[in-house]
Amino acid sequence: MDTLKRAYVAGGCFWGIEELFRKQPGILNTEVGYIGGDNDYPTYGNHPGHAEGIEIEYDASVTSFKNILDYFFRVHNPTTVNRQGNDKGASYRSAIFFQNEDELKIAKEVIAMVDNSKRWETKVVTTLEPYSTFWPAEAEHQDYLFKNPNGYTCHFERFGTYIKE
Repeated sequence: MDTLKRAYVAGGCFWGIEELFRKQPGILNTEVGYIGGDNDYPTYGNHPGHAEGIEIEYDASVTSFKNILDYFFRVHNPTTVNRQGNDKGASYRSAIFFQNEDELKIAKEVIAMVDNSKRWETKVVTTLEPYSTFWPAEAEHQDYLFKNPNGYTCHFERFGTYIKE
């Protein structure tokens, strides 16, 4: 499929982000893992510098990178440094891992939309980081909230779309 694309984001505990994205139009697959850190083959107990991230596989004929980022900013708090809900530390940072200059440009545009919306009391602190190797998390973390519907999450839809077209 030539419209198959992947996006990489981190917005706190990867369980909640994954569960919300899996239900969105055009999303074909999600996988949680570690990205942006210092070691190869990170694990839940050893992932220095890595964010708990998600790989989002999508059909670009149904959705776009811009729409994915719009939803990303609607389901987590992008104004807290290294924190989401009760989770604290660099693992829980808000980050977009761009794969090319076009994605970087779109990320900057969406961040400007979020900031200009004034929906948050402070500015977006989401980092824009070049894509690095995405390391899938252990099996018990994949589809965690699907398998454990009452498990912990601090993610939910907070707002409607930021995109005004």
